[in-house]
Amino acid sequence: MQDTARILVIEDDTDINDVLATSLSKAGYVCVQAYSGSEARLLLRAAETGDEAPYDLVITDLMLPGASGEDIVRAIREKSDAPVIVVSARTDAADKVALLELGADDYLSKPFDLDELHARIAVQLRHAARSAGRGPNALRYKDWTLDPEARTLTAAGQPVRLTRLEYGIVEALVRRPKKVFTKRELFEAAWQEECFVEDKAVNVHVSNIRGKLKASGTDGYIETVWGIGFKLAD
Repeated sequence: MQDTARILVIEDDTDINDVLATSLSKAGYVCVQAYSGSEARLLLRAAETGDEAPYDLVITDLMLPGASGEDIVRAIREKSDAPVIVVSARTDAADKVALLELGADDYLSKPFDLDELHARIAVQLRHAARSAGRGPNALRYKDWTLDPEARTLTAAGQPVRLTRLEYGIVEALVRRPKKVFTKRELFEAAWQEECFVEDKAVNVHVSNIRGKLKASGTDGYIETVWGIGFKLAD
């Protein structure tokens, strides 16, 4: 999958877009370019309807004409769990938190090193490939039922829509229900890769999971262990 992955690059700066496309193409990826949010929406819609092949990963800027990067991330998450990497000159922590809450998988601040972007793409694609190959045995914890093959969570009989990383966090906790995870351990257990993110990002993902669990009354299943990380409630 990794060397033939189809990547959509959404960037209104023509020079940056072309540099990214050239670099990705040389690395063996199939690269499709969009220069505005509205053009990206058309390409994504074509992939949804089957008129174009689906995208294995999306790279998007935030400040785009026609539709913002936030709109793009939101639209992708409504239809797909394809990894989304945001690249932006906006470095404020609040922007990163907001994007993670929307479902972005990674955030890279401009200017960035192309080698680092390639490394992050490889992480996302490896994780997606592993996710597709997980075993079929259901996991249960109290009122939760996880299907590792479909990567779905049912809480108190209600389906809970999670992003890929959110599901990985829940599965990591359920597989070791007695363990107190540090934030780094939890991220690495979920991704099965070295941690690239700050502790704040892990907090955001856990907060987002809890928010999605509130309707089922099971949001208290994930406990904060102050000064350390997270664990499942006894």
